[in-house]
Amino acid sequence: QAQLVESGGGLVQPGGSLRLSCAASGSILSIVEMDWYRQAPGKQRELVASSTGDGIPYFPDSVKGRFTISNDNAKNTGYLQMNSLKPEDTAVYTCNAVLLLDELGSTWSGEGQGTQVTVSS
Repeated sequence: QAQLVESGGGLVQPGGSLRLSCAASGSILSIVEMDWYRQAPGKQRELVASSTGDGIPYFPDSVKGRFTISNDNAKNTGYLQMNSLKPEDTAVYTCNAVLLLDELGSTWSGEGQGTQVTVSS
């Protein structure tokens, strides 16, 4: 059984940076796709970054140019680098991933528990 565990959230001042990590544990071969979502109180869940197998990441306009996404398959970990953070980036951030389990092509899909990011002076 695979599992995703996030880390790296916290309190940061406006203009600061944070790097979120999403570590996949269990018997897996690689990360097929990893997406990052966020949800602020009273707001809809928003996709903020998507990394797919074609190598072309997706970012909405709200974070484009400030957020980057990467995967390290040697460590079975995905990262969301967030720069020039704004108060409106405050939210719970959750990773959602598709993992390759074996050479037969079996996959697992799931998401982590979420990590709080607060941008405030």
